[in-house]
Amino acid sequence: MSTDHSKRAAIFNENHDKTTWHDQTFWSLRMKHDAAAHQLPEWEDLRQHASDIKRHTLSHLVDYLEQFTSQLESRGVIVHWASDAAEFNAIVYDILKSHDVKKMVKSKSMLTEECEMNPYLIERGIDVVESDLGERILQLLGQRPSHIVMPAIHLTRQEVGKMFEEKGISHEIGNYDPTYLTQCARYSLRNEFIEAEAGMTGCNFGVAKTGDIVVCTNEGNADMSTSVPKLHIVSMGIEKLVPDYDSLAVFHRLLSRCGTGQPATAFTSHFRQARPGGEMHVVLVDNGRSKLLANPDHWETLKCIRCGACMNTCPVYRRSGGHSYTYVIPGPIGVNLGMMHNPKQNYGDVSACSLCLSCDNICPAEVAPGSQIYVWRQSLDKMGKADRMKKAMSEGMKVLYDSSWLYHTALMFAPLADFVPERMTHFKHLNPWGIGHTKPEFAKKSFHELWKKGQAK
Repeated sequence: MSTDHSKRAAIFNENHDKTTWHDQTFWSLRMKHDAAAHQLPEWEDLRQHASDIKRHTLSHLVDYLEQFTSQLESRGVIVHWASDAAEFNAIVYDILKSHDVKKMVKSKSMLTEECEMNPYLIERGIDVVESDLGERILQLLGQRPSHIVMPAIHLTRQEVGKMFEEKGISHEIGNYDPTYLTQCARYSLRNEFIEAEAGMTGCNFGVAKTGDIVVCTNEGNADMSTSVPKLHIVSMGIEKLVPDYDSLAVFHRLLSRCGTGQPATAFTSHFRQARPGGEMHVVLVDNGRSKLLANPDHWETLKCIRCGACMNTCPVYRRSGGHSYTYVIPGPIGVNLGMMHNPKQNYGDVSACSLCLSCDNICPAEVAPGSQIYVWRQSLDKMGKADRMKKAMSEGMKVLYDSSWLYHTALMFAPLADFVPERMTHFKHLNPWGIGHTKPEFAKKSFHELWKKGQAK
């Protein structure tokens, strides 16, 4: 995959109507967030409290992990530790193989996407079925999520309906009514739940004091994945811990309000032990998190609760789509996570940011993803990945601003640029910024001139 975000974004923007719809859809979610936040006078205090809780938990992570695993094991839950994606996938496969599982249903888990678990298991003969409707649609299309909360939001109902027809899921040709398509998907998935021998859930929060696995969904697919099959496997990143129920309450008030504007998700499920006659496994995954925790510039990325608010507000994400990013998680937080996992592969995404810092202002845990992207940009030159044109421009601007004579001379002659025909400013190789922008006009008199005249009066 190309590392140039702008090239993939250009492909997304070829369909102007769809791009505009995508932008408006996510901006409406941003407005719903604002409306939900304004209903709580203590909103900013909640954000600060959430940030403090995460900072405390991460700085005492070893202690909380011990408490968490002790609580789980006291109730017969089997806990596994995975240092990286390869070990995680192998552990899950071994569990399934030991139970002779041929089919597993799973609720949405970005950790399994991060570790590319599905193709790993499918290659080894295990049928993995996504039960979240958005994830199921993408699985059937062979696509990856374009958003962490609404993974298939980039697709229209017509595109979904046509795919359902091709797969034999819907039988009324041309009926793209959302209610009908949802009903078809439910009938199709019901058989998958009945036939599955194992179920997997992700984990939104792990409560250290009680050993709770907390999963928040709007479809109830996590409950179905655990109530039908007797084997339950949990995939959980080690950063998902919170100390206790009081801490959990803070994040529960923030999560869905930031993600979708809801007061709470339709389902909030707690799993503490296996169902009667069943078996429960929890796989705790590191996969670079410990390394990130030791990074003084970027450890706060681990405070992220995966609400998706930074994507909903990001002007670049909204106009470029989730598939324009190289890393599996898109948007501002995805840029940071991608650089954490593989900077040489994902460095192109750091330019997919206007540095407006809207994401900093909206993040419920005060992760400040935009500010962290700025720091990542400073490392590109050492990696040998800095853009040559931008370097040359920066050096030229340094010369210009270091010389007051040169700066004032440039201001004096700048209005001459107004005589350049606008069509000449839209050549993408000479002026990429000109694409989609109207040529600005320079003022006949600079601010400095106007200021001096004002001072002289």
